[in-house]
Amino acid sequence: MINREDNPSFLNDFLDYSSTILNKSPNTMKEYNYDINHFLRFIKYKFSMANMDDETGLSKVIVNDLTLDTIAKIQLEDIHAFLGYMKETFSSKPATLSRKISSLRVFFQYLCNKTKRIPNNPCIDLETPKLGKRLPKYLSLEQSQKLLQVSQTPPPATHGNHDNSSRNFAIITLFLNCGMRLSELVGINIKDIDFSEKKLNVIGKGNKERTIYLNKACMEAINNYLDNGRPKEGIKFESRNALFLSEQRKRISNRTVQYIVKEELQLAGIDPNKYSVHKLRHTAATLMYKYGNVDIRALQELLGHESISTTEIYTHVDNEQIRNAVESNPLSKE
Repeated sequence: MINREDNPSFLNDFLDYSSTILNKSPNTMKEYNYDINHFLRFIKYKFSMANMDDETGLSKVIVNDLTLDTIAKIQLEDIHAFLGYMKETFSSKPATLSRKISSLRVFFQYLCNKTKRIPNNPCIDLETPKLGKRLPKYLSLEQSQKLLQVSQTPPPATHGNHDNSSRNFAIITLFLNCGMRLSELVGINIKDIDFSEKKLNVIGKGNKERTIYLNKACMEAINNYLDNGRPKEGIKFESRNALFLSEQRKRISNRTVQYIVKEELQLAGIDPNKYSVHKLRHTAATLMYKYGNVDIRALQELLGHESISTTEIYTHVDNEQIRNAVESNPLSKE
């Protein structure tokens, strides 16, 4: 939840513009607000308008009194200093710094080019840190099968336990078969599912809608949950259309899904500190590429990647195929 009272008016104007004109998703709006707030607190400190607390850092610095006169004084060097502070104080990785740079670029583009509120854009020559390509972590086929097996097992019949096995199994099944994002799964409404055509529509990154096709395992898991696991009464009014519900009979939260996945990983004997919800997305993509002979463009469409380069990481993860290719060389026996 964004507390607009803590923001200067020009930041709230930017958020309104991003939401309505740029059609940014609520998650992106939160990121914008967090990143720009953090930057503005640093600017007040750098411009000697506030002090940094030894224990709380910049968290107590107030920015709602900032004026555009101060913003107009910001130079490229000030942004570099902020990025240096982030790296030194929080050990921020290049990916984190890149996200903050992206937020600042859109923000200053709005202030300088769209609304002409400041004369110069300090981000004009701002470069993005070079990102080292990291291979995604993913579960093996055997680990994935074990996770599915464990997640559909009802809990011990002890007092206070709720049997959410059909719900948890459906969640794990969708993650491992469809490669959807956490926010996409949480946001599914029953009306989004076309049961006859075996597909559903999700709202992905950048507020973009895409279609995900459901295989037999997904359809059976969803139908079983709807028939035997999803509450029929007492559902909170605002959550009546949600597919996945919590024990409080409201739309399941991101945090609850993360907890479910962590718990199921532990029960399957898989280290939950190495694998997360997002790693299940990597797993789905890797298994489809490795065993399904899926075209890279089809995989891009399925995962909702804007750039093919993002999808291409899955073409580099299958060391077994590389080994087999070397072994199949006709000269290998010479």
